[in-house]
Amino acid sequence: MSTAPLSHTFWAGRRVFVTGHTGFKGGWLMGVLRRLGAEPSGYALAPPSSPNLFDVAGVGSLGGSTIGDIRDGARLNAAMAASDPEIVLHLAAQALVRPARAEPVETFSTNVVGTAQVLDAVRQTPGVKACVVITSDKVYDNVEWPWAYREPDRLGGKEPYGASKACTEIVVEAYRASYFSGDGHRAALATARAGNVIGGGDWAEDRLIPDAVRAFTAGEALLIRNPSSVRPWQHVLEPLSGYLRLAEALFEASKLPHPLAFNFGPAQDDAVPVRVIADEISARWADGAHWRHDTRYQPYEARLLEVDSAKARSALSWRPRWRLSEALDRTIDWYKAYTGGQDMHAFTLRQIDEYLNG
Repeated sequence: MSTAPLSHTFWAGRRVFVTGHTGFKGGWLMGVLRRLGAEPSGYALAPPSSPNLFDVAGVGSLGGSTIGDIRDGARLNAAMAASDPEIVLHLAAQALVRPARAEPVETFSTNVVGTAQVLDAVRQTPGVKACVVITSDKVYDNVEWPWAYREPDRLGGKEPYGASKACTEIVVEAYRASYFSGDGHRAALATARAGNVIGGGDWAEDRLIPDAVRAFTAGEALLIRNPSSVRPWQHVLEPLSGYLRLAEALFEASKLPHPLAFNFGPAQDDAVPVRVIADEISARWADGAHWRHDTRYQPYEARLLEVDSAKARSALSWRPRWRLSEALDRTIDWYKAYTGGQDMHAFTLRQIDEYLNG
């Protein structure tokens, strides 16, 4: 079954403030919002890599854009006030596991203090009616059991990135209880947790698809750290549609089950080992693309992680639209189009249209 379609009627003309719009997920989100007729404004640091989706796909032309740090309260407050949003989608974060291990204080500062600054800005912006804070499937205290995590399961973190995102969930709950509940508080607040996302335009270090594209275009082998690790793979447009479905429900004051946290993961059989993805993308890229196991010492990363999205299916009528095979096709098609010199603004919007109208 497919997800219920997003409402063009609801989003048309809707003012939306997106943090992290210069990043991979944020850039795709800006495109989705524009195709739905919304009026998005973004706030984020400068694009994190070169090349990057923001520049390659012309994300800056899709809405307002302010370059700034979410920890800069004065600049953030001014940007949000100027945007006068009805909905806030908070994606800005230090989102990589290995850099978080190298710079834990910076990661906690950005992900925890930065979120508090965003929520404080929401407090001071009277028109906001809904706010979705994006965390991660790594918020769970992962004991690597063989079944998927559900929203009420215990939070935790055995490495700085996961721990910072679990702390972010606690900050959101504290702000909800202190400032966004009871009479007189107009903003509904929820968190969203998604797993490994793939799609065109990601050039971050230490992510499988970007690492593969860099290796394959250079005629080198893709090095895989943990080929047996199982992850819930999905195209980036899948969780983004879930975030927007959740924002719609919050805005319309729908009665949602507690806790106000939602998993957005793929179908259960689309959670597969890294080696399967490596095989699939090598075959799709062709031209001698291949991978090998990097047997050097690697710091701790969970080897088994899946999330249960039953709550999103039930409460939001959300289901994945593209299965893993199609997600991989769309991802490799995007990078092949880029390396072939196509107009990536048009190509990206065309993929969004195909997803929304499929």
